[in-house]
Amino acid sequence: MSELPCAACRLLHRRCSAECILAPYFPAENPHKFVVVHKVFGASHVVKMLQRVEETWREDAVKSLVYEAYARVRDPVHGCTIAIFYLQRCVEELQQQLNEARKCLLESQEQRKQLLCVLNRQSISVEEEMCCSFGTGLLDHSFFMNQPSP
Repeated sequence: MSELPCAACRLLHRRCSAECILAPYFPAENPHKFVVVHKVFGASHVVKMLQRVEETWREDAVKSLVYEAYARVRDPVHGCTIAIFYLQRCVEELQQQLNEARKCLLESQEQRKQLLCVLNRQSISVEEEMCCSFGTGLLDHSFFMNQPSP
């Protein structure tokens, strides 16, 4: 066989066939990935898991297995649950910040509405005042009557 066997077949001292379910996900160039997954889950379990997963989802399943295996090697007791709890806490904190920002936005929008109402009322009353005083000024002062003739 001229091609290199996949990392799984090489580690397990098997002949890598064209139908090898592990070959697309554990290439010979990256043997450490399979070593860790094999150490944590075992090769037969990995094969069984991949056979149960639709082919379109297998790459994601392998990525998840690799992530979980590395996490389990780093922390044998908690594995990836520490990262999950941390990320859940981050989501909760960001949700609180988002709720606070939405609350501030609603308060600002309400203040803007109130300010516009006040400004509109002042504008209307100023216009009325100008109109009324200008109209009375015409009648009381006879503005046009005192103009010099041409």
